[in-house]
Amino acid sequence: MQAHPRDDRRKWSRRRYLLAGLGVVCNSRSALARAIQAVVGRLRFPRDHGAHPLKLTEWWYITGSLRDDAGRALGMQITFFRNRPRVQEDNPSAFAPKQLLFAHVAVSDPAVGRLQHDQRSARGGFGLAGAAEETTDVRIDDWLLLLDGERYRARIAARTFELALDFTPTQPVLLQGQAGFSRKGPLPGEASYYYSFPHLAVTGTIAANSRVRLVQGEAWLDHEWSDNYLGKAAAGWDWIGINLDDGSALMAFRIRAKHGGEYWASATHRSADGTISTLSPLEVRFQALRRWRSPHSGVDYPVAMRVQAGDLALELQPLMDDQELDSRASTGAIYWEGAVEASTSGKVVGRGYLELTGYAAPLRM
Repeated sequence: MQAHPRDDRRKWSRRRYLLAGLGVVCNSRSALARAIQAVVGRLRFPRDHGAHPLKLTEWWYITGSLRDDAGRALGMQITFFRNRPRVQEDNPSAFAPKQLLFAHVAVSDPAVGRLQHDQRSARGGFGLAGAAEETTDVRIDDWLLLLDGERYRARIAARTFELALDFTPTQPVLLQGQAGFSRKGPLPGEASYYYSFPHLAVTGTIAANSRVRLVQGEAWLDHEWSDNYLGKAAAGWDWIGINLDDGSALMAFRIRAKHGGEYWASATHRSADGTISTLSPLEVRFQALRRWRSPHSGVDYPVAMRVQAGDLALELQPLMDDQELDSRASTGAIYWEGAVEASTSGKVVGRGYLELTGYAAPLRM
């Protein structure tokens, strides 16, 4: 494994540092550290549940591990993306594309054997698509994700299935990184604002093939926004969000370099008693246990993983292998997004999702 870029002092030889697109310019590394301390902790709720239209990229992302009324395991994913294209921003016309909205939705059902998914895209405005700034309220036509009081509601009518799901927080919000400021690389501008809601209680229905199934389970919500999520040398990421059976939660990711090896890594573990540990790049390891080649795209993915985050080691096995999502009709990427079980010493200890991006081609964000 290559040395982590944070240990390369040449990366710090620049005279000026721009902090995450905030307009904070520092002349030294110590000034950078003080600036980070000044900006962390700025997340304010409920305002930061809403959209941040001045940022280039933003998403609200919910994944869930469910059981239907017959006790069968299912996975689900709902993601709404917002993008600021930075073209014709001074154009007063309502048709100028000042904000673009995208959405992906998927259901993992082993009885079907392949990922069922759909996608939409639209420019913001005209009452057809948009993302509110005051709270979570993001919509594309009749697809919506809404924070209604203390509960999230998702209503999605896809081509081959429909979701009507409610998500209720059972734990406090989990701020990732340094109080919600999450580094994504060795350079100061490579970062996002990032918080999560692990252990969301899920109830609702999934309808498909003229059948409506009652479902319940647990989900994980991520909300991130950034001006520079991936550095130029980065290809994509491996990410997990795992709800552990003892009430604890683990988020971990590694960003892979285009030339091979790791570009950055981080993890946050909240224990059952609420203690939060934020782990550095050197404390996080992803190791492929088994690979699967997609018959649809030909892309090869490490769908079974061993993840080491500090003292916690988990083996992840997918609910099914074929959980590849082709979003070339919307955001343009092909990626693997899958429900997984997490085990320790052969015992299942939790469930969640594994996301694998940049394997088909380096991501452009």
